[in-house]
Amino acid sequence: MRQRPVRVYADTSVFGGLFDDVFKTPTRVFFEQIRQGRFSLALSALVADEIENAPARVQSLFAEIADISEMSDIPLPAIRLQTAYLKAGIVGEGSMADALHVALATYLKCQAIVSWNFRHIVHLQKIRLYNDVNRANGYAEIAIHSPQEVILYEDESL
Repeated sequence: MRQRPVRVYADTSVFGGLFDDVFKTPTRVFFEQIRQGRFSLALSALVADEIENAPARVQSLFAEIADISEMSDIPLPAIRLQTAYLKAGIVGEGSMADALHVALATYLKCQAIVSWNFRHIVHLQKIRLYNDVNRANGYAEIAIHSPQEVILYEDESL
């Protein structure tokens, strides 16, 4: 019996990860598993805007993956949640986009946000704080992982 796809949100760092020596292998597998239907990917206008300044090969990958993903605008409730993260001091004003990625993933009811941003997103203390704010604002907790942590390896099955 085939499992339902896991609904995830990928931030901009994941697209660049395919072209980074350290992150390319798990990122490649992550995108392959999206194509295979293991993941249902949610993207946002924020990712699209950030990709506009990326190298052409990152833009090309994004265009390909966006065609098989759900694209969202940036709704006001997500901005309110981002503001709550900032007021809680999880990240500073310079990391507003990172907070908005987490807020969008939460608002879009994704099971997880996938990121290579270990400073502002995939960080043990920050994950706890994001979820404290989520609960305080009536949202579900969100899992926050790197692509390496969510991919299914060849020798595994569900």
